[in-house]
Amino acid sequence: MALKIPPFVVVVPARFGSTRLPGKPLLKIDGESMIRRVAARAGQAGAAQVVVATDDDRVAHELRGCGDILVCMTREDHASGSDRIAETASHFGWPEDTIVVNLQGDEPFAPAAGIRAVVAALAGDEAPMATLATPITHAEEFFDPNIVKVVRAGNGRALYFTRSPAPWARDAFAQSRQTLPTDVPFLRHIGIYAYRAGFLRRLAALPRTPLERAESLEQLRALEHGYPISVQLTPEPFPPGIDTAEDLVRAERWLASGGH
Repeated sequence: MALKIPPFVVVVPARFGSTRLPGKPLLKIDGESMIRRVAARAGQAGAAQVVVATDDDRVAHELRGCGDILVCMTREDHASGSDRIAETASHFGWPEDTIVVNLQGDEPFAPAAGIRAVVAALAGDEAPMATLATPITHAEEFFDPNIVKVVRAGNGRALYFTRSPAPWARDAFAQSRQTLPTDVPFLRHIGIYAYRAGFLRRLAALPRTPLERAESLEQLRALEHGYPISVQLTPEPFPPGIDTAEDLVRAERWLASGGH
């Protein structure tokens, strides 16, 4: 039975000048640009509107002729994707209660079920913001600072997000760091968020915080200002996003092996 969720819009923030992977939105994966792949995933999830929010005409040009996908040209100086999306929400004049999904521009394999799941997580919780996570099973992934970890409470709310290995299994790691103990909930954060347009505007108006700056993780701004974030497990595998040249090679291999 299909999950019944309220209507939602998806905004894909696509900054051209990525420090780790310049020109990332236009990089090809099996012949198709990353930004086209991400936008198509949003459409498959049933979004009422799909908007790519970018600061570069090259990205806008890449999306010409892509069906119903809209483009919003935004300022270049936004500190985070949420800030860029807040400008987009104001541009379109979305009502305060509009559910907005932030699907980051480096998630070309985001499953439609995952996009719908983050909407359901927001609709089913009083927290003003929701996101997804998936279990970490390999030590290499756990110790990689490019992979963001999330620690959550028993009620599903986020306690912290970090690039560091967390939680730290003290006794187990004193013995070995080659494998992960099976009795600890290690979770990889998935870069997708849902919030209502009103909260999104409030979040963007808040000052950046020390932890947000230190970890370069926009979601920490909400936590540091006292706003809870609902963290739910993704209903199906969510392949890692593309942050580095190595990730791009891994994505090509994944597609070649039958991924989709």
